[in-house]
Amino acid sequence: MQIKAMALLALAGAILIPAAAQAQAVRVNGKEIPASRIEAAIKARLAQGQADSPQMRSGTRDALINQEIIAQEALKKGLDKNPDVAAQIEINRQDILVNAYVQDYVRAHPVSEDALKKEYERIRTQLGTREYKARHILVETDDEAREIIAQVKKGASFEKIAGEKSKDPGTKVRGGELDWAVPTHYVKPFGDALVKLKKGQMTDAPVKSDFGWHVIRLDDERALKVPAFEEVKPNLQRGLQQQQIQKVVSDLRTKAKIE
Repeated sequence: MQIKAMALLALAGAILIPAAAQAQAVRVNGKEIPASRIEAAIKARLAQGQADSPQMRSGTRDALINQEIIAQEALKKGLDKNPDVAAQIEINRQDILVNAYVQDYVRAHPVSEDALKKEYERIRTQLGTREYKARHILVETDDEAREIIAQVKKGASFEKIAGEKSKDPGTKVRGGELDWAVPTHYVKPFGDALVKLKKGQMTDAPVKSDFGWHVIRLDDERALKVPAFEEVKPNLQRGLQQQQIQKVVSDLRTKAKIE
Protein backbone atom coordinates (compact mmCIF):
# COMPACT_ATOMS: atom_id res chain seq x y z
CA MET A 1 0.00 0.00 0.00
CA GLN A 2 2.86 2.38 0.79
CA ILE A 3 4.36 1.86 -2.66
CA LYS A 4 1.01 2.53 -4.32
CA ALA A 5 0.58 5.69 -2.23
CA MET A 6 4.02 6.96 -3.25
CA ALA A 7 3.25 6.25 -6.89
CA LEU A 8 -0.03 8.18 -6.61
CA LEU A 9 1.76 11.11 -4.97
CA ALA A 10 4.36 11.12 -7.73
CA LEU A 11 1.61 11.07 -10.34
CA ALA A 12 -0.21 13.88 -8.56
CA GLY A 13 3.00 15.88 -8.47
CA ALA A 14 3.50 15.36 -12.20
CA ILE A 15 -0.04 16.59 -12.81
CA LEU A 16 0.41 19.65 -10.60
CA ILE A 17 3.70 20.71 -12.19
CA PRO A 18 2.85 22.68 -15.36
CA ALA A 19 4.59 21.80 -18.59
CA ALA A 20 7.18 24.29 -19.82
CA ALA A 21 5.47 27.19 -21.52
CA GLN A 22 5.68 27.26 -25.28
CA ALA A 23 8.04 29.95 -26.51
CA GLN A 24 6.42 33.10 -27.83
CA ALA A 25 7.59 35.07 -30.84
CA VAL A 26 9.29 38.39 -30.13
CA ARG A 27 9.80 41.45 -32.34
CA VAL A 28 13.03 43.45 -32.37
CA ASN A 29 12.82 46.80 -34.17
CA GLY A 30 9.89 45.41 -36.12
CA LYS A 31 11.72 42.18 -37.14
CA GLU A 32 10.16 39.01 -35.76
CA ILE A 33 12.09 36.22 -34.10
CA PRO A 34 9.60 33.39 -34.60
CA ALA A 35 8.68 31.02 -31.81
CA SER A 36 10.01 28.12 -33.90
CA ARG A 37 13.53 29.59 -33.87
CA ILE A 38 13.42 30.11 -30.11
CA GLU A 39 12.18 26.54 -29.59
CA ALA A 40 14.95 25.22 -31.88
CA ALA A 41 17.58 27.09 -29.82
CA ILE A 42 16.09 25.70 -26.60
CA LYS A 43 16.17 22.15 -28.01
CA ALA A 44 19.81 22.63 -28.99
CA ARG A 45 20.71 23.62 -25.42
CA LEU A 46 18.78 20.67 -24.02
CA ALA A 47 20.66 18.36 -26.41
CA GLN A 48 23.92 19.76 -25.00
CA GLY A 49 22.83 18.64 -21.53
CA GLN A 50 21.50 21.88 -20.08
CA ALA A 51 18.60 21.49 -17.67
CA ASP A 52 15.21 22.77 -18.74
CA SER A 53 14.25 25.71 -16.55
CA PRO A 54 12.62 29.12 -16.84
CA GLN A 55 16.06 30.68 -16.46
CA MET A 56 17.51 28.66 -19.34
CA ARG A 57 14.55 29.51 -21.58
CA SER A 58 14.73 33.19 -20.67
CA GLY A 59 18.48 33.22 -21.27
CA THR A 60 18.04 31.57 -24.65
CA ARG A 61 15.43 34.15 -25.63
CA ASP A 62 17.69 37.02 -24.52
CA ALA A 63 20.64 35.59 -26.45
CA LEU A 64 18.55 35.47 -29.64
CA ILE A 65 17.40 39.05 -29.08
CA ASN A 66 21.02 40.17 -28.68
CA GLN A 67 21.99 38.32 -31.84
CA GLU A 68 19.15 39.94 -33.77
CA ILE A 69 20.14 43.43 -32.57
CA ILE A 70 23.77 42.90 -33.60
CA ALA A 71 22.79 41.31 -36.92
CA GLN A 72 20.60 44.30 -37.72
CA GLU A 73 23.49 46.65 -37.02
CA ALA A 74 25.75 44.56 -39.26
CA LEU A 75 23.21 44.84 -42.09
CA LYS A 76 23.01 48.62 -41.61
CA LYS A 77 26.76 48.77 -42.12
CA GLY A 78 26.45 46.63 -45.25
CA LEU A 79 28.71 43.93 -43.85
CA ASP A 80 26.64 41.26 -45.61
CA LYS A 81 28.00 42.68 -48.89
CA ASN A 82 31.58 41.94 -47.85
CA PRO A 83 32.75 39.02 -50.07
CA ASP A 84 34.27 37.08 -47.17
CA VAL A 85 31.16 37.49 -45.02
CA ALA A 86 28.86 36.58 -47.92
CA ALA A 87 30.93 33.44 -48.56
CA GLN A 88 30.69 32.40 -44.90
CA ILE A 89 26.93 32.96 -44.92
CA GLU A 90 26.58 30.74 -47.99
CA ILE A 91 28.80 28.04 -46.47
CA ASN A 92 26.71 28.00 -43.29
CA ARG A 93 23.53 27.87 -45.36
CA GLN A 94 24.82 24.89 -47.32
CA ASP A 95 25.99 23.11 -44.15
CA ILE A 96 22.51 23.42 -42.68
CA LEU A 97 20.88 22.14 -45.88
CA VAL A 98 23.31 19.21 -46.14
CA ASN A 99 22.70 18.19 -42.52
CA ALA A 100 18.94 18.45 -43.05
CA TYR A 101 19.15 16.27 -46.16
CA VAL A 102 21.28 13.63 -44.43
CA GLN A 103 18.98 13.47 -41.40
CA ASP A 104 15.92 13.24 -43.65
CA TYR A 105 17.53 10.42 -45.66
CA VAL A 106 18.51 8.48 -42.55
CA ARG A 107 14.97 8.74 -41.17
CA ALA A 108 13.48 7.55 -44.48
CA HIS A 109 16.00 4.70 -44.92
CA PRO A 110 16.61 3.07 -41.51
CA VAL A 111 19.19 0.29 -41.35
CA SER A 112 17.43 -3.02 -40.74
CA GLU A 113 18.30 -5.37 -37.89
CA ASP A 114 19.10 -8.04 -40.48
CA ALA A 115 21.58 -5.77 -42.25
CA LEU A 116 23.27 -4.95 -38.94
CA LYS A 117 23.64 -8.64 -38.05
CA LYS A 118 25.05 -9.47 -41.48
CA GLU A 119 27.61 -6.68 -41.12
CA TYR A 120 28.52 -7.94 -37.65
CA GLU A 121 29.12 -11.46 -38.99
CA ARG A 122 31.13 -10.12 -41.93
CA ILE A 123 33.46 -8.16 -39.67
CA ARG A 124 33.76 -11.00 -37.15
CA THR A 125 34.74 -13.43 -39.92
CA GLN A 126 37.22 -10.91 -41.29
CA LEU A 127 38.86 -10.45 -37.89
CA GLY A 128 39.52 -14.15 -37.46
CA THR A 129 39.82 -15.93 -34.13
CA ARG A 130 43.22 -14.85 -32.81
CA GLU A 131 45.14 -11.68 -32.11
CA TYR A 132 48.88 -11.16 -31.95
CA LYS A 133 51.46 -9.21 -29.97
CA ALA A 134 54.49 -8.48 -32.11
CA ARG A 135 57.58 -6.33 -32.46
CA HIS A 136 59.11 -5.05 -35.66
CA ILE A 137 62.09 -3.14 -36.97
CA LEU A 138 61.46 -1.02 -40.05
CA VAL A 139 64.38 -0.09 -42.30
CA GLU A 140 64.77 1.27 -45.82
CA THR A 141 66.60 -1.57 -47.59
CA ASP A 142 66.49 -5.34 -47.89
CA ASP A 143 70.22 -5.59 -47.17
CA GLU A 144 69.91 -3.60 -43.95
CA ALA A 145 67.03 -5.81 -42.79
CA ARG A 146 69.00 -8.99 -43.55
CA GLU A 147 71.96 -7.69 -41.59
CA ILE A 148 69.67 -7.05 -38.58
CA ILE A 149 68.27 -10.58 -38.80
CA ALA A 150 71.83 -11.96 -38.81
CA GLN A 151 72.79 -9.85 -35.78
CA VAL A 152 69.74 -10.97 -33.78
CA LYS A 153 70.45 -14.62 -34.61
CA LYS A 154 73.95 -14.14 -33.24
CA GLY A 155 72.55 -12.88 -29.94
CA ALA A 156 72.04 -9.14 -30.44
CA SER A 157 69.04 -7.57 -28.68
CA PHE A 158 66.06 -7.14 -30.99
CA GLU A 159 64.72 -4.36 -28.75
CA LYS A 160 68.02 -2.45 -28.72
CA ILE A 161 68.41 -2.60 -32.49
CA ALA A 162 64.80 -1.45 -32.90
CA GLY A 163 65.51 1.56 -30.70
CA GLU A 164 68.64 2.43 -32.65
CA LYS A 165 67.70 1.69 -36.27
CA SER A 166 63.94 1.41 -36.77
CA LYS A 167 62.34 4.07 -38.96
CA ASP A 168 59.00 3.68 -37.18
CA PRO A 169 58.94 6.55 -34.63
CA GLY A 170 55.86 5.21 -32.89
CA THR A 171 57.40 1.87 -31.90
CA LYS A 172 61.17 2.36 -31.83
CA VAL A 173 60.98 4.00 -28.40
CA ARG A 174 59.35 0.79 -27.13
CA GLY A 175 61.87 -1.56 -28.67
CA GLY A 176 59.65 -2.10 -31.73
CA GLU A 177 56.65 -3.20 -29.64
CA LEU A 178 53.24 -3.17 -31.33
CA ASP A 179 49.87 -3.32 -29.60
CA TRP A 180 47.69 -6.42 -29.61
CA ALA A 181 46.08 -6.61 -33.04
CA VAL A 182 44.50 -8.94 -35.57
CA PRO A 183 46.46 -9.63 -38.77
CA THR A 184 44.06 -7.58 -40.92
CA HIS A 185 45.02 -4.52 -38.87
CA TYR A 186 48.34 -4.48 -40.72
CA VAL A 187 49.20 -4.19 -44.41
CA LYS A 188 48.77 -7.59 -46.07
CA PRO A 189 52.44 -8.62 -46.41
CA PHE A 190 53.01 -7.87 -42.72
CA GLY A 191 49.83 -9.68 -41.58
CA ASP A 192 50.54 -12.70 -43.77
CA ALA A 193 54.06 -13.05 -42.37
CA LEU A 194 52.88 -12.57 -38.78
CA VAL A 195 50.42 -15.49 -38.76
CA LYS A 196 53.12 -17.89 -39.99
CA LEU A 197 55.32 -17.25 -36.97
CA LYS A 198 55.34 -19.24 -33.76
CA LYS A 199 55.56 -17.55 -30.37
CA GLY A 200 59.08 -16.14 -29.90
CA GLN A 201 60.00 -16.65 -33.57
CA MET A 202 61.41 -13.97 -35.88
CA THR A 203 61.03 -13.78 -39.65
CA ASP A 204 63.93 -15.49 -41.46
CA ALA A 205 63.70 -13.01 -44.33
CA PRO A 206 62.72 -9.32 -44.48
CA VAL A 207 59.08 -8.51 -45.23
CA LYS A 208 58.51 -5.76 -47.78
CA SER A 209 55.62 -3.30 -47.57
CA ASP A 210 54.93 0.19 -48.88
CA PHE A 211 56.63 1.53 -45.75
CA GLY A 212 59.93 -0.28 -46.26
CA TRP A 213 61.45 -3.57 -45.06
CA HIS A 214 60.30 -5.18 -41.81
CA VAL A 215 61.94 -7.60 -39.42
CA ILE A 216 59.10 -9.10 -37.36
CA ARG A 217 59.09 -11.06 -34.12
CA LEU A 218 55.98 -12.64 -32.60
CA ASP A 219 56.00 -12.24 -28.82
CA ASP A 220 52.59 -13.69 -27.97
CA GLU A 221 49.18 -14.65 -29.31
CA ARG A 222 45.76 -15.33 -27.80
CA ALA A 223 42.15 -16.05 -28.66
CA LEU A 224 40.34 -12.97 -29.92
CA LYS A 225 37.45 -11.76 -27.77
CA VAL A 226 34.90 -10.22 -30.10
CA PRO A 227 32.40 -7.81 -28.49
CA ALA A 228 28.77 -8.95 -28.47
CA PHE A 229 26.47 -7.72 -31.20
CA GLU A 230 24.50 -5.43 -28.88
CA GLU A 231 27.71 -3.74 -27.70
CA VAL A 232 28.77 -2.68 -31.18
CA LYS A 233 25.32 -2.26 -32.72
CA PRO A 234 25.35 1.59 -32.53
CA ASN A 235 28.75 1.72 -34.26
CA LEU A 236 27.60 -0.72 -36.92
CA GLN A 237 24.52 1.40 -37.53
CA ARG A 238 26.58 4.57 -37.93
CA GLY A 239 28.96 2.79 -40.29
CA LEU A 240 26.20 1.44 -42.54
CA GLN A 241 24.43 4.79 -42.54
CA GLN A 242 27.68 6.44 -43.61
CA GLN A 243 27.99 3.92 -46.45
CA GLN A 244 24.43 4.73 -47.53
CA ILE A 245 25.12 8.44 -47.58
CA GLN A 246 28.35 7.96 -49.53
CA LYS A 247 26.47 5.97 -52.17
CA VAL A 248 23.74 8.62 -52.40
CA VAL A 249 26.35 11.36 -52.83
CA SER A 250 28.14 9.28 -55.47
CA ASP A 251 24.88 8.73 -57.38
CA LEU A 252 23.93 12.41 -57.19
CA ARG A 253 27.40 13.42 -58.34
CA THR A 254 27.14 11.08 -61.33
CA LYS A 255 23.87 12.76 -62.36
CA ALA A 256 25.12 16.29 -61.71
CA LYS A 257 26.40 18.52 -64.50
CA ILE A 258 29.85 19.63 -63.31
CA GLU A 259 31.66 22.08 -65.58
